[in-house]
Amino acid sequence: MRAAVLTESGAVPSFVNFPDPPNSAGRQDVTMVAAGLHPVVRSLADGDHYGSDRSWPMIPGVDAVARDAQERLVYTGFAEHPYGTFAERISVPMVLPLPAGADPKQIAAGLNPGMSSWLPLRSALASRDELGTVVILGATGVAGRLAVQNAAACGAEHVIAVARDAAALAEVAGDRGAVSPVTLTGEVAVDAEALRAGFAEHIPSLVLDFLWGEPAEATFAALTGTSLDQRAGTIDYVEIGQAAGSSAALPAELLRSTAITIRGSGAGSSRIDDIMAEIPGYLQRFADGTVRVEVAEFPLAEIARAWQASTPGRRVVLTGQR
Repeated sequence: MRAAVLTESGAVPSFVNFPDPPNSAGRQDVTMVAAGLHPVVRSLADGDHYGSDRSWPMIPGVDAVARDAQERLVYTGFAEHPYGTFAERISVPMVLPLPAGADPKQIAAGLNPGMSSWLPLRSALASRDELGTVVILGATGVAGRLAVQNAAACGAEHVIAVARDAAALAEVAGDRGAVSPVTLTGEVAVDAEALRAGFAEHIPSLVLDFLWGEPAEATFAALTGTSLDQRAGTIDYVEIGQAAGSSAALPAELLRSTAITIRGSGAGSSRIDDIMAEIPGYLQRFADGTVRVEVAEFPLAEIARAWQASTPGRRVVLTGQR
């Protein structure tokens, strides 16, 4: 079969011949229709992700929309290394039929980044009467834009969108219903006081952090209490991505002055059963247009060009059989 193949860390994949995936018990062969080039795909392929096998050659890709033996459009993933979803054929352990009217490219582009916020939002709803104010750090990336839409779909009373790009932030806030946007200025310098002012009117109940690094430290400072008085409510801080850095200093004062829980959300910290249970309902959100993502489409054969493309605010989708 033909596939996108990466031969070493840091290289650009080539569209070449690769052995067909083996026939394995409990798996079925499907034909790739569309697959998203997500940040996690690059990280796994380069060996930088904690879940990477760090062996090459390999086919990148973690999920896809495919066509099964019954000619149904299905969402799928979990190919076994060295195989991934950027291939004409994929051997997979599970398929979920797409809802009627769902656009395969929207699913391929948005399901993976969208679930990163959908899961903690749904978890928060299960543990409290109402969602309250949701803060999204990194709101102008693909995952962040979907998080804004997801928070609105889950009934957030307020959404505070945080990002460095003022123009993109205004677009997100205007188009997606976010309120009280706070802009972080500078390349790495962030202003905790600006964040504190942004939180003054609406105390966050949930923080979804796609940045970490210094923006997380500024947010910690903004959330730290400044008196001995007890704050009303609790804050759930969920670390999802690390676009601004892989580490952040956590001040002791924050943990003592604020009723806050800090946790991560990702493969390994979320139960597979919980993830799978949420996917059908989230697929329907794309089918009915509740959430939407901007797409940059490339044929699978143009993997090298797609891999090197700059597409701010859009998710690259590789397409195969229609």
